[in-house]
Amino acid sequence: MYTLDDLLFLMARLRSPQGCPWDQLQTFSSIVPHTLEEVYEVIDALEREDWPHLKDELGDLLFQVVFYAQLADEAELFRFTDIIDQLVAKLIRRHPHVFPDGQLYTDQQQPSIDPAQVNQRWEMIKQQERGERQQHSVLDEVPQALPALNRAAKLQKRAANVGFDWADTEGVLDKIEEEIAELRQAIRGGRHSEVLDEAGDLLFAQVNLCRHLKLDPEQALRSTNRKFERRFRYVETQVNQQRGDFSTYSLEELDAFWNQAKQRETADEH
Repeated sequence: MYTLDDLLFLMARLRSPQGCPWDQLQTFSSIVPHTLEEVYEVIDALEREDWPHLKDELGDLLFQVVFYAQLADEAELFRFTDIIDQLVAKLIRRHPHVFPDGQLYTDQQQPSIDPAQVNQRWEMIKQQERGERQQHSVLDEVPQALPALNRAAKLQKRAANVGFDWADTEGVLDKIEEEIAELRQAIRGGRHSEVLDEAGDLLFAQVNLCRHLKLDPEQALRSTNRKFERRFRYVETQVNQQRGDFSTYSLEELDAFWNQAKQRETADEH
């Protein structure tokens, strides 16, 4: 079977003067869209539990990492081995309950520790690392390119780690109701900029609620997207099988098809 060394050789070959013209033209910035696409394809395969496809998509994602490493090597920034070395060192440092002496291959019996304690230690170590890099804010290093829902959750989590957070979900629910009232007022005022601002505040508060409920907002919305798609496709099927045109149906009739789709899903679950 081919190995990681074979993959690294292949990448270097693709970028060589005798390699692939497309690969030769690529830069760090030009392959970013492909990287994002591969990440979402991995997530899609995971959510569908399509394990053979997942293996293929993970390979495509790994190729993106190898591509960046090759570009960095050519620019004399770092090599693939440097990525591995830094990653292993960081994971050893962040798992002192597994590697108490900081050595990878030391065989030692460790006391049991629950996941909550692991997570708490992980965050403490990360904060120490940020301090050593002389950051100016706990919000530093939250990537600007993250999807907005994910970035909102990370910003809120960073703030919560230093005590800036609601005490419980009731406080967040109250905040959501407050934001809804402010959004209603902005809509009545008719100023687009105010409506945009208040709509964003409402979304931000809803992300906060998901975080307090231990839910991933991106995953929650993706689940709702799939549910909407499923039910709307059922509505389309009913329309096509009967009159064949949405314009001949009232909203009430279309909503009846929607409710049928919901009932079918409930019946399937039982």
